[in-house]
Amino acid sequence: MNLFTLRLTGGGLIKLIDEIFSDKPHAAGLGINWQLFGSNGQETADYSRGLLERFTRRAPSDWEDGHDGGNVYRKTIDNPRLIRYRRNPHFADYFKGKFAVNSNGEYIGFWYGNKPILADKIVINHYYTKSKEEYLKKKLPRGSCCMDRNYSMPNYSYDRNDVFDDGILKYRAARAENFSFESEESRNSRVINALVQTLMKTSTEDSLAGKLETFLTCRAVAEKFQIKIGEHFAEEYALAWIYRTLLTANPLTYTEVQQFLKALPEILSRPFPICKEIKILTQDNLIPGLCESLKNGDVMKGTYDWKEWFDRMHLQKILRSLK
Repeated sequence: MNLFTLRLTGGGLIKLIDEIFSDKPHAAGLGINWQLFGSNGQETADYSRGLLERFTRRAPSDWEDGHDGGNVYRKTIDNPRLIRYRRNPHFADYFKGKFAVNSNGEYIGFWYGNKPILADKIVINHYYTKSKEEYLKKKLPRGSCCMDRNYSMPNYSYDRNDVFDDGILKYRAARAENFSFESEESRNSRVINALVQTLMKTSTEDSLAGKLETFLTCRAVAEKFQIKIGEHFAEEYALAWIYRTLLTANPLTYTEVQQFLKALPEILSRPFPICKEIKILTQDNLIPGLCESLKNGDVMKGTYDWKEWFDRMHLQKILRSLK
């Protein structure tokens, strides 16, 4: 089980992420080291108390177990609109030119960990073992979520209890005061209202530069909820704005190119007449420019060759769908 713990007071998680990303326009994820909590010496599971009260001892903040174990591991808060695909629970593969940073704003490469281990601004409390009973009866049989293998008894060496840390408990009162569970009906209503407002408040006189990501998101949401605005589906409005943006908001940014290419096969599968217009526009006018952007748009020189291969294969898939 993992829980976020902010080490700075005031502002909260969103403010912290905004501050870290403020001068990092190519950042797509925030990699956060975990702090590994032990069993507190508990042999049996005591379910009469909550998890946070039961386990208040952990390994030292900078503890490493071998080359890439211990608190070297990370989890990542990602921007889902900039992800090419997710490799595993620890990190994703982003659009080319995008990458994750640590809490100091420094680039993180493509692996499970984050070194140096940072724990001054934000960490993840990782309750790895819990009690010995829970480890043996639940964690071991369940196995790893990252690969097809089971845990083994030596991993109980992760039962580290060196440092007392109950800092996460201070967030309970704030959570009770500021957060309440929202019903699914209320959440859906809020999302639909925001969708309609976005689509209906945009006008042809607005600058559409930088809006493609917004309209691509609106289209996906509108497809999910299948709502109508008057006699037309909201998805049709979103597709119309996508079309107008492609016509007028040139040149597209490199990120917009990648977002559009990722969404294009699904857009072309939809049953609306505007999709044919998007197909013609893409086939006749956009593909040459998109190919050029994919070839020259990498802001990170010397990146892996397989990324170039992936872009070419994805573009071929799109071209086949245009036949």
